[in-house]
Amino acid sequence: MELTHIEHIGIAVKDLDSAIKFYEDVLGLKCYSVEEVKDQKVKTAFFKIGQTKIELLESTEPDCPIGKFIEKKGEGIHHLAFHVNGLQSALNDAQNKEIQLIDKNPRKGAEGLDIAFLHPKSTNGVLIELCEDKNKI
Repeated sequence: MELTHIEHIGIAVKDLDSAIKFYEDVLGLKCYSVEEVKDQKVKTAFFKIGQTKIELLESTEPDCPIGKFIEKKGEGIHHLAFHVNGLQSALNDAQNKEIQLIDKNPRKGAEGLDIAFLHPKSTNGVLIELCEDKNKI
């Protein structure tokens, strides 16, 4: 698996507008994109700091993964995303190393990235997202 950099840190929030206001007004970051990913039942907002992005995630339906996460654990860091070259190969490699996969095949995520998740039961309690930008290959 060839990780190139931290792609983003995903943070679950109850109110996206309020969270955007905090990141802009208090931390001085600029939200450059707000997007709804309908199949994941989530609305996202992105900020960039250095080469790393922060992704705020608000559920659009209570029964989606972000809604369930907030109900169980409250707002906070939801996942850590790494950019990888060759996402399908990285998934195959992880599975061969007996890592439990949430996604056996890549799917479309925010910002047009191909994404897949590794289950926290196999990653020391951290939900890991692997991302690949096919447009930059």
